[in-house]
Amino acid sequence: MRSNLLIDRRTCLKGLGASLALPLLETMGWAEVAKGKPFKAPVRLGFMYMPHGVIMDQFWPASPESFLSSPPPALESLRPVLNQCLLMKGISGIPIAPFNGAPHALELSTWLTAQLPDADTRNRINISISADQIAANYIGALTSLPSLELATMPQTHKENQEGLNEGYYSHCSFRSPTQALPAETNPRSVLNRLFGKPSQPGTTSQTDPLDRQMLDLVIGGAKDLRRKLPQNDQHKLDEYLDSVRAVERRIAAIEYRQKEAALEKAGVAPSKRKSSDSPPIEIKIPEGDKRSEYMQIMCDLNVLAFQTDTTRVSTYIGSTPNGVSYPELGFKDEHHSQTHHNNQSEKVQKVAAITAFNISQFAYMVKKMHSLREGDGTLLDNCIMMWGSGLEDGNKHSRENLPFIIAGKGGGSINTGRFLPNTKGNQGDLLTTLLACAGVPLDRPIGIATKQISEMRSNV
Repeated sequence: MRSNLLIDRRTCLKGLGASLALPLLETMGWAEVAKGKPFKAPVRLGFMYMPHGVIMDQFWPASPESFLSSPPPALESLRPVLNQCLLMKGISGIPIAPFNGAPHALELSTWLTAQLPDADTRNRINISISADQIAANYIGALTSLPSLELATMPQTHKENQEGLNEGYYSHCSFRSPTQALPAETNPRSVLNRLFGKPSQPGTTSQTDPLDRQMLDLVIGGAKDLRRKLPQNDQHKLDEYLDSVRAVERRIAAIEYRQKEAALEKAGVAPSKRKSSDSPPIEIKIPEGDKRSEYMQIMCDLNVLAFQTDTTRVSTYIGSTPNGVSYPELGFKDEHHSQTHHNNQSEKVQKVAAITAFNISQFAYMVKKMHSLREGDGTLLDNCIMMWGSGLEDGNKHSRENLPFIIAGKGGGSINTGRFLPNTKGNQGDLLTTLLACAGVPLDRPIGIATKQISEMRSNV
């Protein structure tokens, strides 16, 4: 039973100039809920991307009836939460003529815009505001961060298919038709943003800029608050603070291993390390072992940002079409080269493994959201999470049936636990429907959209 004495939803723990937002507690109320109106948690909207399409017979379910009980191999990691997911076959991508020679420049840049770049200004960004930023413009003022853009790889690919600006290869978020939004690849920087402690230009971060003393002071401030909370909220607060510490420890461990490797490469043995031997190392996401570790930390940060209502809109570019490899899977072949498999069994299997790997990272995030209580349900109940690719088949660069996975009920607006094999619509229609489900009003459809996809709604 909720207390009549509510803590403001924007209450934070503070210390040494940093602040830590709190998860939704029973004794809290959302700041924008008008007095006298029923409590309802906000809907969050997240997008996660993988390039180059999928192996279709390993992605699409055999039938609507078998979807929950016998999912295809690519979806196996989602089995525990398939009843929280919706799959729709038949969502077509945007036709790319007159840019037929630029499939990879357009697979990501059109994914959230459903719009082609301007053909008369190819050498500079000129496309359309993306769906995530349309949402951020409407609901971003209600949170400390209007939106959160994440990526696993630096957005530095240089290629000019059809004379198109290189930014189209590695960006999916566009604040305006001419402004691409950069994504953050450093987990430490993301964590500092969530704590309200951004890095200062021209300064060098220490090994652990979010030091234990600062974290202890911030979390120590929870003791007074904890005494005022009912038992259920005390338990929730303890779990949340434990998760913050766990993410912080994992990031610190990765940074430590990277510094050790850098010192060894420079000829400094780890046993000879001194505090003065720690050179400033720029933390980058490597294309090497344990890519999953980095991706899961980014997913954890996304979950924390949603859980604390720090933002309600996020995008995560798991990889981009610029030669990424997956040694963690036991082979070093580049993703793109294997997608042109010409039905060679070994290459097909590698593409299938890469797809399953990427979906498993999405599943990791979705399952964590499903495990977190919020209001009368779970965090996932109040989210709309979309995983997908800008191509259907990387071998042929086809776009007739783009692979999408929708997870979360969107506050009750989406009817999940289903596979719809004969959906009629395009990616603009899908994006338009998702924003409507998130409560974002639109003055016009997104990109090539002509309608909303009514069969995905809960009121059908």
